[in-house]
Amino acid sequence: MRLQRPAASLALLATLFLPAAPYSSAQQPSPQSPASIRVEVNRVNVGVIVTDAQGKFVEGLRQQDFHVFDDGVEQPLTNFAAMDEPAQIVLLLETGPAVYLLEGSHVRAASSLLDGLAPGDRIAIVAYADRPSPLLDFTADLPSAAAALSSLRFNLGFGQLNLASSLIALYDSLASLPGKKTIVLLSTGVDTSPQPAWDALPARLLTGDVRILAVSLGGELRAPPPTGKSGKRSKQDKKNPSPNAVSPEKAAAAEQGFAEADARLSAITAATGGRVFFPKGPREYPAVYAQIAQLVRHEYSLSFAPPARDGHVHSLEVRVSSAPTPPGTPSAPPAPATHPVYRVDHRRAYLAPR
Repeated sequence: MRLQRPAASLALLATLFLPAAPYSSAQQPSPQSPASIRVEVNRVNVGVIVTDAQGKFVEGLRQQDFHVFDDGVEQPLTNFAAMDEPAQIVLLLETGPAVYLLEGSHVRAASSLLDGLAPGDRIAIVAYADRPSPLLDFTADLPSAAAALSSLRFNLGFGQLNLASSLIALYDSLASLPGKKTIVLLSTGVDTSPQPAWDALPARLLTGDVRILAVSLGGELRAPPPTGKSGKRSKQDKKNPSPNAVSPEKAAAAEQGFAEADARLSAITAATGGRVFFPKGPREYPAVYAQIAQLVRHEYSLSFAPPARDGHVHSLEVRVSSAPTPPGTPSAPPAPATHPVYRVDHRRAYLAPR
């Protein structure tokens, strides 16, 4: 298992995740292909999650409170709905050797997610290491989901953790599924996927209709400082080092690897309009999963007509200009930036029709 990827690939990933970055025409279906299907897109749908400072979903917002910008230019909304409908969730769990050390604490805590789901919510469970392995198809039978979690097995020894490749395969399998879709990813963020998978992933995330909410599993794996608050080794430690002690060099390398993994999860979730949670240990898992159970069900659905049919990737920005107001109350004028009290999550781009 590798804890790091080359810095150059991380820089490339960061560049590709920029909303306004154009993508090569080689990634688009060729219009010359006899098997190609031309689809007329008359509107762009954007699912938006708005939460307050406590992480709770903000209800009561109206169409006038939202402002959508396509490549920096505000667009008139053609449709608006406050959605509270059954969720479709894929629980994607890393089962590599690093997660084995957690002894399944994050899996046991995932019962909080199941407990928080509402009637009608459907969940599927997929494990991944070198590739995704389906454990349970979509079901509203939560006892069956709990049984599938309890049967989860972890890979021991050294192995591959192909996160990017697994996400691409999962995106492809969900493409034909209608309705709102969410991937809840439980992962350290470590990835050994080949470079072509990393090259293909940003376009899938930015222009897809699946939101990713991630829970980082790296908090429990991080080693504490060697001694006290200062982190400096005492003279006694230097004379009689512990047989399990980690050298400062290895500790620094591991910390850098975790920092890169955290940045990777942040980039992946932000591209889809999701978010990542960084619990420090098992005690924080239940609250995180309870919040996720709320977010997968609620969102605001916005639509607008694409202003250009150029076949390019367009950046998206959504701003909220006011607090909830009672029906019949005149809306406030648009603010120059997002309401400071709210966090607004949405996908960052879409692929315009040709």
